[in-house]
Amino acid sequence: MSRDYKSSVFKDLLDRLQQDSWQLELLISGFAIFGLFTAFPHVKTALEIAENDKNIYSFIILIVALVACYILIFNLLVHVILRGLWIGALGLRYISGDIDFEELNYHNRFTKYLKKKIISFDKYVASLENYCSVLFAASFLLIFYVISITIIVVAFIIIATYIISNDNLPKDLRTFIGATLMIILSIGSILMFIDFITQGYLKKKKWLSKIYFPFYWVFSFLTLSFLYRPLVYNFLDNKFTKRLSIFLIPIYIVISIFNSVKYQKSNYINSTKYNSNLYIDDREYENLRIKENDFVRVASIQSKVITDPYIKFFKVFNDNVEDRIYAFNPTLKPLEDNRGFKTGIRIYNNKSISRKKRDSLAIKYIETINKMYIIKIDTTEYKPDFLISRNKQNQVGFETYLPTKELNEGKHILRLKRKLIKKQDTLKILELTIPFWYFKQ
Repeated sequence: MSRDYKSSVFKDLLDRLQQDSWQLELLISGFAIFGLFTAFPHVKTALEIAENDKNIYSFIILIVALVACYILIFNLLVHVILRGLWIGALGLRYISGDIDFEELNYHNRFTKYLKKKIISFDKYVASLENYCSVLFAASFLLIFYVISITIIVVAFIIIATYIISNDNLPKDLRTFIGATLMIILSIGSILMFIDFITQGYLKKKKWLSKIYFPFYWVFSFLTLSFLYRPLVYNFLDNKFTKRLSIFLIPIYIVISIFNSVKYQKSNYINSTKYNSNLYIDDREYENLRIKENDFVRVASIQSKVITDPYIKFFKVFNDNVEDRIYAFNPTLKPLEDNRGFKTGIRIYNNKSISRKKRDSLAIKYIETINKMYIIKIDTTEYKPDFLISRNKQNQVGFETYLPTKELNEGKHILRLKRKLIKKQDTLKILELTIPFWYFKQ
């Protein structure tokens, strides 16, 4: 059928589908809204996990998913409301027909004004139909825009991570290639943004179009715009759709601003959140984290009030922790870093290290962790004896236990310090402070 798109039969089919498209729009909007509200809390939870684990790639993907959820939920809810209004207007038109201004018997001033503004009820119904159709199409077009922006941001991160910061490449070569790609990507991104904001100004001027075309061609593949390009230009060739698509952007900005507005109760209490000696963070106490998405930020203990003969201490693991381990003990750094996304398919490799050597490296890994960290309660230092574990929220980390028999009853401050070797000097950096109270049973 796609080969006969110029035939009259195919055009008649499209015209019929176009007339009945509102039914499909409502059906898709209903299922989409239900699915989005169902998926939304799971996406937020996954985003919090990625943020807590410092997993940059998962974080970016989930940010895109969350933004897409926000856009689609807002647009589709408005679409359903407008479609409901449109259906109601059609039903009213069937009963009442057009507006009879003479029957209203208003003063001549109001009658002239209303006739000028409303014109006819049929025009109102047609306008609602146009708004609904354009809004439905714009909802999915905006998702493609979000994906395109994300791809460009990821491209910058990939160049910085795998080229400029790649120690396996010669320094001069990686600097030259990385800087060149960064400049090309930056210029292309700026030109694409200008062309988007001005709705194709760079394509209209002869000398600008010659400069812009190579960037446009490359970025059409990089941003996947070849998938939705016909939709974009169908928006731009119509004044109504063009105005509406421009109008949506400030609406999103205003909604974001209103969403960020919060009432501040005190000039001082909020500032104490950054001082662990003055503020109690419930996420640092295991018994207070009752929700699935109450994740530990750095470390935690079992309770604010300790009555046990021990303190259960849990330190969260993330990529930054492993990087610090390699910096503290360079012999643990593998020749090939296997962190990141991996397939579950396993291929036998003769070069894989033996189990005996792997076990010995794992022991050194834990030994390095125990050497790196120091736990202090008030002025007393404790040497940790970490083992790899998981907490109730399924976070991977390191767990150890500290005795409390020598503690006095009352308030105490637990501090986690990390050793850092810098220019052959060993520095101690404070990572976390957790206040607690100890009382004997």
